[in-house]
Amino acid sequence: MNARTENPFITPEGHRGFLAKKLFDEMGDIHWGGGAIAYIEKNGGGPENNHTHSDNHLFIVVDGEVRIISGDKEILAGKNQEVFVDGMIPHSIWNNGDRTATVIKISTKRPDSNGKNACQNEHSLYDS
Repeated sequence: MNARTENPFITPEGHRGFLAKKLFDEMGDIHWGGGAIAYIEKNGGGPENNHTHSDNHLFIVVDGEVRIISGDKEILAGKNQEVFVDGMIPHSIWNNGDRTATVIKISTKRPDSNGKNACQNEHSLYDS
């Protein structure tokens, strides 16, 4: 098996000091961006105007510290912590430290009419 090189790192529109690379496409209840890895520089993040969309996010901090704005809440997460974000609540993610933060993002579909989805049993820092 060869390493994937076809997807370059990009800076998404409305972001700054933020490099992201798509890791995988739609996979069952996980979809796009599927998964991505982001390197968020000091004072970087985005989008600059909080956004909403139909998918949810699970952010996993691999290194550094981030500040996630979700509605009227600000959540700090450091290395080896995760945060679940409802995509319908205006949100953004920002580096909260003095060095580049590394974050993995996994997007999941919203619950179906029965209230079930891939995130049904996930721990969230929202619950803390």
